[in-house]
Amino acid sequence: MDLLNTLVDKGLRRELPTREEALAVLATSDDDVLDVVAAAGKVRRHWFGRRVKLNYLVNLKSGLCPEDCSYCSQRLGSDTGILKYTWLKPDDASRAAAAGLAGGAKRVCLVASGRGPTDRDVDRVAGTIKAIKEQNEGVEVCACLGLLSDGQAERLREAGADAYNHNLNTSEGTYADITTTHTYADRVDTVNKAHAAGLSACSGLIAGMGESDADLVDVVFSLRALDPDSVPVNFLIPVEGTPLAKEWNLTPQRCLRILAMVRFVCPDVEVRIAGGREVHLRTMQPLALNLANSIFLGDYLTTEGQAGKADLEMIADAGFEVEGTGEVTLPEHRVEAAAGRGSGCGSHEGGSSHEGCGSHGSCGSAGGCGSHEGGDVCGTTAAQEAPAAQEARTDLVAVRRRGAGTDLAPNA
Repeated sequence: MDLLNTLVDKGLRRELPTREEALAVLATSDDDVLDVVAAAGKVRRHWFGRRVKLNYLVNLKSGLCPEDCSYCSQRLGSDTGILKYTWLKPDDASRAAAAGLAGGAKRVCLVASGRGPTDRDVDRVAGTIKAIKEQNEGVEVCACLGLLSDGQAERLREAGADAYNHNLNTSEGTYADITTTHTYADRVDTVNKAHAAGLSACSGLIAGMGESDADLVDVVFSLRALDPDSVPVNFLIPVEGTPLAKEWNLTPQRCLRILAMVRFVCPDVEVRIAGGREVHLRTMQPLALNLANSIFLGDYLTTEGQAGKADLEMIADAGFEVEGTGEVTLPEHRVEAAAGRGSGCGSHEGGSSHEGCGSHGSCGSAGGCGSHEGGDVCGTTAAQEAPAAQEARTDLVAVRRRGAGTDLAPNA
């Protein structure tokens, strides 16, 4: 297929595809999905080999969020039955992190629900970062706390944070349809603050909220312009009690096409499969490792994930290997560029590639950017329409009842 050959060549050169090419990837048929995966896999292996980076989420403060993000089980007024608790103490958070690190994770993402942290909250998180780093040698730490005020990113960096996660989630044109209590521009501002402070930036998206192909391409092109070190791709987990609980728009094949499109547009960036892979990729998860070089281990913020042991077996059975703590995640040219601007970007010895949150269970943890390269995708074709709803698999969605905020051992 000429399209795929062209995209592989561009990916190896770090050249941006056209929007029409990105749309064409999403419009390929299920019959072609293995060819799409094979092509994007060449780009993934060129920049990241067969390594898979493992990340672990610690939900520092769950529920009780004042924001109204439609996808989020922690949103204002939600009745989802999730765990609700206030800030974990530093030692409790460190113990939770240690479980994930023992399972093979090299990065911990500290997440808290809410619009954004107060200065006192930043002090709390700083103490938690210190506890984790003192008790776990070589760990990378990412903070995911929502919208940042002036000076807070610098304080997190001084406290030892390597990265900051704030997801863009959807296209600028449709953002107001999912959230009204803050704006797309607010998200842009926070990611820019993280960049300016020398933190490794992470920003990603949520697929499956009823968006069109054009929306998906728009958000991924905006992320390319934002230039984060990592891009988490969430697949909506339709939790009962949220406004998007009836949105079952994804098939395993569509998820693979979305991941392939992200890889072609962001060839040398850490692409992470975040929330929802178990729900929507299901038995096709191993194929997705040919596209993404990073996953979360175990459970998510408010929902259960695949058992950590099963994650490790899946990686090995698919012919991949867990990235070690001494290995640099990102390609050398990105590490060097980050060093020039004061952030580590994937080098454990110098900072971090970002992973961070990426799991859409946290209202406050979002990202931001804008399309600096030409606005919306022009035109709408049948291939760009939002896909038809699929059969609901509510049996695959389970609220987290273990780990942080409970007395039960975490799934790591």
